[in-house]
Amino acid sequence: MIKSMNIAWWVQRWSELHPEKIAIIYNNEKISYKELHKRADRTGCWLQSLGIEKGDRVAAMLPNGPEFIEVYLACSRLGAIFIPVNFRLAGPELEYTLKNARPRLLVFGERYLETVESLRVGNNGPPLMIMAILRCDTGTKRALENRFLDYTEHSREFDGKTPFLTSSLGPADPEEPHVIMYTSGTTGQPKGAVLSHRKTFFNCLNADIFFKLHFDDIMLVVLPLFHSGGLFIQASPILYKGATMIIHSKFDPVKTFQDIKKYRATKFLAVPTIYRALLKVNPSSRRDLSSLRVCAIGGEKTTPALFRACSDAGFRLRQILGQTETSILLWASEEDSLQRPGTVGRPVFHAEVEIVDQSGRKVRPGEVGEIVVRGSIMMKEYWQDPVRTEETIVNGWLHTGDLARIDGDGYFYLVDRAKDMYISGGENVYPAEVERVLREHPEVEDVAVAGLPDETWGEVGVAYVIPKNGARFTTAEMESFCEGRLAKHKWPKRMVFCEDFPKTSLGKVRKAVLVEQADGS
Repeated sequence: MIKSMNIAWWVQRWSELHPEKIAIIYNNEKISYKELHKRADRTGCWLQSLGIEKGDRVAAMLPNGPEFIEVYLACSRLGAIFIPVNFRLAGPELEYTLKNARPRLLVFGERYLETVESLRVGNNGPPLMIMAILRCDTGTKRALENRFLDYTEHSREFDGKTPFLTSSLGPADPEEPHVIMYTSGTTGQPKGAVLSHRKTFFNCLNADIFFKLHFDDIMLVVLPLFHSGGLFIQASPILYKGATMIIHSKFDPVKTFQDIKKYRATKFLAVPTIYRALLKVNPSSRRDLSSLRVCAIGGEKTTPALFRACSDAGFRLRQILGQTETSILLWASEEDSLQRPGTVGRPVFHAEVEIVDQSGRKVRPGEVGEIVVRGSIMMKEYWQDPVRTEETIVNGWLHTGDLARIDGDGYFYLVDRAKDMYISGGENVYPAEVERVLREHPEVEDVAVAGLPDETWGEVGVAYVIPKNGARFTTAEMESFCEGRLAKHKWPKRMVFCEDFPKTSLGKVRKAVLVEQADGS
């Protein structure tokens, strides 16, 4: 194994070069690189004591915190495959993930006990799966005795010990699987993207350039670590650089302001939903943001109005676009984001990114096509799913499913998801374009557009609208607003008022669920 491509080795090296440098700040606790390396080693020994070997899957359904990083690093050192699990999953969703991944071990937080106990995996799930619970109190421990291991208690038995590794027991090739990360599943069952050690390394190199990372940086992490944004765009690059991360167990807008000032945070990444929440914080509760040198936004569509509002509030934003299968693949600077409204930037340094038509040919500037990616930031495959792997990776290029156009200067502009596009009367309609116009309506808080079957037109658009302050308006009034702003075939033919939208943990609207809920109401 090329050690420079293994994240556990990065932490070990920093523990040797700068042992007292702070790696993690969590709930006012400061954990040095020396201590983090020690904790990762003891967790690795604990995993080996349970019989976990190279290639075994280890699932972690944990809140943001040091233990999440410890298990991640321990798996990296042993060559076990780390599976971060979305703790917001309902019982059936979690059961699907575990049956698909078939981990040897599930480590979970006490607050998720009810969900875990609802599973049937003990009867017909992965064989020999061990479950360990994090931070259970004495009463809970007695009640759960002989059913779950206690991660905190049992791992500490290996304090000061080092995992036993040989060339055959540890990771040997940077192309070996490092992480299986499940996609958000906005259109059906989640898919397990298999991500190699090499991919993690090159993602860190791209983030290093994008964030202008430095040894002295302090990154505030409020995104969930079970997602690419938290784990591969923030936490892993910080450990690669020997910098410091402040980890919040969950997002709290007031605490975010407080910790940026308290610790003089220099780097920050969030999704639009989080920035909107920060903008709603009362000015009296906000704090000085002058320490921030780079703020980034990604995860869902971003409007020019949000960029301007964030800039006025002290968050000058860089734009990123990526997905689980690739992590960051496009980025735009602060200036580009404001001066080129709608752009998602240009390709990251360590990747080839192009836009192609349905025949696989590069499109000309201004034409719409699909974004494809090639290079070391690509996933290897979808876990146990050769059919969808072959559909996604064609002739060495990963097809993202994102439709975009490119201008003469090489800047990409996202149009929509290929699966969201619908055809009305023979014309392609991109819901994102319609949503962008309808969000300008003074009575619209948010909107999602989906194409539904229609006997006359094949498909027509339906606008699901969250109105401002309970406002109501008719479809005719909406059509009047669209006139002069959209071609007539793009106008939604029906409107449904909603109180909220079902979303993924990164704020993406789950349109299939939204349509189903609206039809059932």
